[in-house]
Parts: sequence; C-alpha cells; structure tokens
Amino acid sequence: QVQLVESGGGLVQPGGSLRLSCAASGSIFSFRFWAMGWYRQVPGKQRELVAAITGGGSTNYADFVKGRFTISRDNAKNTMYLQMNGLKPEDTAVYYCKKGAGPLEVWGQGTPVTVSS
Repeated sequence: QVQLVESGGGLVQPGGSLRLSCAASGSIFSFRFWAMGWYRQVPGKQRELVAAITGGGSTNYADFVKGRFTISRDNAKNTMYLQMNGLKPEDTAVYYCKKGAGPLEVWGQGTPVTVSS
C-alpha cells in the first residue's frame, strides 16, 4: 500500500509564497514512474487539478496558476512539491496530492492554504 502525506500549508498574505510537499511511503519502489498531481478544493466546489507531473518529469498546469506555481519531484526523497508564488485570495483551498489514476489512485489527506491579509 501507498500513503501520501501533504505538508506546508498555512496562512499567507496575498503576494506571498508557500511550498507544499507530498511525501510518499509504503510500497514506493516505483515512485519514480508515478504520474502525480496536485489538486485543490473549496467547500461547495469540485476538486480541481492544479498541476501534474509525469514519471519522466513532464508537467502541465491549470491556466489559473501558470507562471505562479511550479510542480517538481525528488525521486530520491520520494517527495513531490508545489512551489506557490504570487498567491491570491482565490487560491485559498485545501490542497491534495494524488498518484496514479482509476483503481490505482491514492490521495493524501490534504493541507489547507489560506491567502488573506
């Protein structure tokens, strides 16, 4: 089994930065091959994709974070990151990491991010 644990969320002022981490544990021998992503959700809305990264390191981003957020991974540490710069109040949400898709997908428990002055 695989477990994903997010960290790094918190309260930040508009324009500020945070770096989220997603640490994998358990059956992680194939971590470097995993397709992974960051999602976010606010109450009353569907969870939405923020950014994704393949095992080969290719990335894609939602339009609303392009130029501000950067997704990366450190296969030696079995960890994925989301560097968030230029944060806006509308970025306030619970951020989740995910590996895989369909029957193989695994979600973390989420880390809250609040952007407010």
